[in-house]
Amino acid sequence: MTTILHPSAHLDPWARQQLPPASAWPELLLEPPYAYPPRLNAAVRLLDDAVREGHGERVALITSDAQGGWVPTTYGELAADVDALAAVLVRTLGLVPGNRVLLRGFNGRWMAVASLATIKAGLVAVTTMPLLRAKELAVIIGRAQCSAALCDARLADELRAAVGAPLAPDAIRCWGTDAPDGLDALLTTHRGPFTACDTSSDDICLIAFTSGTTGAPKGCMHFHRDVMAMSDGFSAQVLGLTADDRCIGTPPLAFTFGLGGLLTFPLAARASTVLLERYTPESLLEAIANTQATVTFTAPTFYRQMALSIAKEPARFSTQSLRAAVSAGEALPDATRTLWRSTTAVELIDGIGATEMIHIFIAAAGADVRPGAIGRAVPGYTVAILDNALQPVPRGEVGRLAVRGPTGCRYLNDARQRDYVQDGWNLTGDAATMDADGYVFFKARTDDLILSSGYNIGAPEVEAAVLLHPDVAECAVIGVPDPERGQAVKAFVVLRPGVEATTALARGVQDFVKATIAPYKYPRVVEFVAALPKTDTGKLQRFRLKESK
Repeated sequence: MTTILHPSAHLDPWARQQLPPASAWPELLLEPPYAYPPRLNAAVRLLDDAVREGHGERVALITSDAQGGWVPTTYGELAADVDALAAVLVRTLGLVPGNRVLLRGFNGRWMAVASLATIKAGLVAVTTMPLLRAKELAVIIGRAQCSAALCDARLADELRAAVGAPLAPDAIRCWGTDAPDGLDALLTTHRGPFTACDTSSDDICLIAFTSGTTGAPKGCMHFHRDVMAMSDGFSAQVLGLTADDRCIGTPPLAFTFGLGGLLTFPLAARASTVLLERYTPESLLEAIANTQATVTFTAPTFYRQMALSIAKEPARFSTQSLRAAVSAGEALPDATRTLWRSTTAVELIDGIGATEMIHIFIAAAGADVRPGAIGRAVPGYTVAILDNALQPVPRGEVGRLAVRGPTGCRYLNDARQRDYVQDGWNLTGDAATMDADGYVFFKARTDDLILSSGYNIGAPEVEAAVLLHPDVAECAVIGVPDPERGQAVKAFVVLRPGVEATTALARGVQDFVKATIAPYKYPRVVEFVAALPKTDTGKLQRFRLKESK
């Protein structure tokens, strides 16, 4: 087990002191290409090295302006902005390596610059979702002991309302303002090369809080080498991203799915990325066509909505530039995979990842895709299906998904570390099976298994069956108390536009599911709803449905 840390560049040791004890770490597999040198700064590897390699004039980012036009930013221009902001952090705000900096903004040039500048200066980026409110931000500020904050001026009110020790009001700097102490003005006075902090490969550079699909978010602490590992793993070895690719998608950069897919993956490959502040299924499709994006990242529900839009207006949308589409964040129903493929001729790349692992660790692409399966372990990771005693279950039997690899869970001073990491394994909270070829088949989150009359029923399997019904747009399934069965299957159904919710239709959905999968799995309760609760990353919040049942 590799847990001995290299000498740190952090003058503020607080973050390192919050790491779990070495005995509570997962086993780390750090063989090539994950054998990083002792000294490593991820921002240097991602950006400065690209400029030194001659890519300074290549387009790195594409963003939209107020008139709806597309604005390119080259690697050289991005590097200059990052250097200027890093200088502001150190010289104006007086921050020292190891201090935590809260980042708050929509996907765009400023969020990319803020993330890279924080890392380059040896600081710890604490990324937050734009939709978080003051109460939630206050918890994160306190948990991560943030010393400063960089924020979009349009989102500043909630942040200022959350200010509390150690974050002082004058340690908040905003972009998108003409104030003399705003970042727009400060960057103009700090132009020039900035010498990157000589960080250790295992210095903490990111605290990513989980998205809250299962309750109180947890702070996941990641090293400089972890940021590189997600690019050298799934992106390089499964997705096969190259300098000719252009990425696009919906996940926020504050979410590690977005940080990887829309920033570190393309930069590591010397490719480009399109960063969208706001989007709908239709506007994302239009942006794909307008920017000639080649790879898209979003959640299964969004792919389904895009496919339905294409099917409704096939002449309006073109996806001919796409070569790959990555789905993660929640279970991918086969119905969504089939619908997307039939409307775009692009096979979805399913992946399962976790904020604790920083990104995707199981996936399959191209000819390796197997119906019903997520995929196999990303090279460098080892996956097992274990019982409650942490012993392997027979092939094909449901058990607990466990993973080891070059990345792993290190919670910020959180007792839940002992639940996630056991015997060197990261236990993801997923129930799954594995076949003889190592393909993993997702069944449910372990807390989403429904025990009804002695049967284990996976909510995603029932959802996938309901989604095949022609009148259904979206579906979520939970277990509800039942005096005879222990639990009964309940489906919350969003209907397609123009379809009327009736008792007859509810019975029709039930009969349809009985004819599609084993009859005992059908939803004994069907409730039609206008929308499903989701996080701002697009993930379904089943616990909200359970609270309202």
